[in-house]
Amino acid sequence: MPINELRSIATFVKTAELGSLRQAAAAQGMTPQAASQALAQLEKHLGVRLFHRTTRSMSLTDEGRHFLEAAQAPLLGMQQALETTRQAKDGIAGPLRVVGPLSVFAPVLWPLLDTFCRRYPEVQPDVQLDDRIGNWVEDRVDVGFRIGPSPVDGVIGRRLFTLQLIICASPAYLERHGVPASLGALSGHRCSAFRNPGTGRVLPWYVRSGEELVEHHVVPALTVNDEALETEAVLAGHVIGLLTGVAAAPHIRAGRLVPILLEHVADRAGVFVYYGNRTSLPARVRAFIDMAIELLADNPAYVLGSDELVAAHEAWARSVRNAPGNLGRSDDEGGH
Repeated sequence: MPINELRSIATFVKTAELGSLRQAAAAQGMTPQAASQALAQLEKHLGVRLFHRTTRSMSLTDEGRHFLEAAQAPLLGMQQALETTRQAKDGIAGPLRVVGPLSVFAPVLWPLLDTFCRRYPEVQPDVQLDDRIGNWVEDRVDVGFRIGPSPVDGVIGRRLFTLQLIICASPAYLERHGVPASLGALSGHRCSAFRNPGTGRVLPWYVRSGEELVEHHVVPALTVNDEALETEAVLAGHVIGLLTGVAAAPHIRAGRLVPILLEHVADRAGVFVYYGNRTSLPARVRAFIDMAIELLADNPAYVLGSDELVAAHEAWARSVRNAPGNLGRSDDEGGH
């Protein structure tokens, strides 16, 4: 139904209730002239007169009474539906469809989800993590996270933090096998490789060489398609791995992993949050986006500064030098 017809019917019903076109106009926030025009349009559309008009009063015609009986209940239902929809848009409740990459992002998303669900228990998140790129419209996505630029036009993106790639090993691995002196020396070490779950492709190591990001291919002693599993393998001392800052940072800070070949730490991409036109977003979606930016934007938990990386490597090197018998063997004791 065109909105001018709905307005005309509402004006008619309010005039019948109040017995005054001027009062009906005031009740609806309209001028008397606009109300009179709306009523005249409705009568013209129906081809009947709905009111007997005098200078002092308005009374319903027979056709007006019949139309009022037929229109009053549906109009009330329509007004209630509109109000319910407005309240749902403004209320922090209802379903929330969130998508993101399976690799890397789960440990980032859980603290955000945990905090959001505690603050807004009436929201029902529906989360799908998948490294394949879906269709935002068909999948009814409210908020999406991606590593790198969005493949979809017409969405708004906000960069949250840089995704670092850090070559790491456990102290136990380095004690047994030494520290590689260069990228070339990695050929003499056990290295892990990551298989993209979406494409099945085994990825090269992306490393920094001077000011450029380059591909370095390793012969993998272990290949996995899950970064959590790869991180466990590196922690256990089976392999050297190229891990993201998201996975590696807490272990480096705790001394469980040692960053090596520091000149090759790469900032391959950024982690972004994507969403539709902010002016028309439901309140629950706006609240989730705001919290994502609040908790994740430039969060140091997921990014290690260059000074911090150097300090972590040097702390391990000192522990090796001070160990009884100096058991640590190193191809390059500095490692960077």
